[in-house]
Amino acid sequence: MRRTTPPPGTAATAANGSTAPSLGEVTRVSLKVGLLSFGGPAAQISVMHQEFVENRKWLSEDRFLHALNYCMLLPGPEAQQLATYCGWLSGRTLGGLIAGLLFVLPGAIAMAVVSYIYAAYGDTSLMAAVFYGVKAGVLAIVLQALLRIGGKALKTRLAWFICAGSFSALFFFSVPFPLVIAGAALLGLAFGTASGSGLAETDTRTRPASLSRTVKTLLAGLAVWGAPPLVAAVLLSPGSLLVDVAEFFSLLAVVSFGGAYALLSYMAQVAVETKSWLGAGAMLDGLGLAETTPGPLILVTQFVGFLAGWRDPAPFQPLTGALLAAAMTTWVTFAPSFLFVLAGAPWMERLRGNRRLEKALSAITAAVAGTILNLALWFALNVLFTQTRTVSYGPVTVLQPDITSLDPVLAAMALVAALLVFAAKRGIATVLAVTAALGLLAKFLPV
Repeated sequence: MRRTTPPPGTAATAANGSTAPSLGEVTRVSLKVGLLSFGGPAAQISVMHQEFVENRKWLSEDRFLHALNYCMLLPGPEAQQLATYCGWLSGRTLGGLIAGLLFVLPGAIAMAVVSYIYAAYGDTSLMAAVFYGVKAGVLAIVLQALLRIGGKALKTRLAWFICAGSFSALFFFSVPFPLVIAGAALLGLAFGTASGSGLAETDTRTRPASLSRTVKTLLAGLAVWGAPPLVAAVLLSPGSLLVDVAEFFSLLAVVSFGGAYALLSYMAQVAVETKSWLGAGAMLDGLGLAETTPGPLILVTQFVGFLAGWRDPAPFQPLTGALLAAAMTTWVTFAPSFLFVLAGAPWMERLRGNRRLEKALSAITAAVAGTILNLALWFALNVLFTQTRTVSYGPVTVLQPDITSLDPVLAAMALVAALLVFAAKRGIATVLAVTAALGLLAKFLPV
């Protein structure tokens, strides 16, 4: 049945059948999500689930997981794409743009600030001290996300099997992420069952899929994506740094399946060895800053762009050149994600209720739970232990921590964060504020 826009005077309904939020409400919630988006995709998905599904009830559980499954199939930062999708479900195209932009903006501003401090002074100790404690809070939030999403997604033996297989393939065998998702989808098609829950929901806020509207969205999105590089080529030269940055990171944006870490080695090789935009040590420092500031981990690309512009600013001053290169990097990195979601989401919604698709997506949901477990364990090992190494046993590779390098202060703060989350039932903002304060005290008070 086609969904139509409600007549004047009729309240629109959100994706779970409740009254749809205003754009002001979408903006406030999206800004909160962006400010609290620490800790990589697992924690960021948890924040969005808590705000859009649990607290506001703008989306149903099935609708949220349906959106998450689609975003996991796309190249680029899945958490930012999910924010855009949730915003689109809550407030149409403008809501999607607002949610996606506000998810990125706080982290982009934070990264610009720490990039300048790093380039100009080489000292980010105060910022590092604040975010030192934040890491402990993020661990508890990630664990909460695992339990919530796992509880919703893992309801059958097949789902548990796919979740375990997904985790094992990623953590022990380093199987490429697209292959894991493809394998899960095939298992779902062959052995899965469809819930059929998607048929029960109505939504008057989102427009039905239309080929003409999709073409217009694609054309507009491509124009917006390509406008800044074209302006740089015309006003400066086709060989300018800004154009070079735009070309390289545009390519990364459309092949970045599996998140920032999947592309890190290639990006580092090109940025450090081929283009000499920064040194290898600075590349690792940039990743560390991206891990501890809000926003997607792929914002490490902004750090790379900033240092490239700082080192080769002509015809601008170093700070101006660095900010322009950073802005260009961020623009071409995230613009495709908006395009993928705004053009593809209406068609994904049209396919809701398709039993074959539901079986595949249910299996992908289980694989996503395994993916989040992989990310969570990787994050925990790298946060709690200062030294880790990769050990190979034939085809199996294991990230092995040095037990003696355990950070006892951070482990204690993680325990405090877990008590706040699970025992005291405190919200994300409170948990991060408390652990940030503890981290600041731990770094600067004498012991």
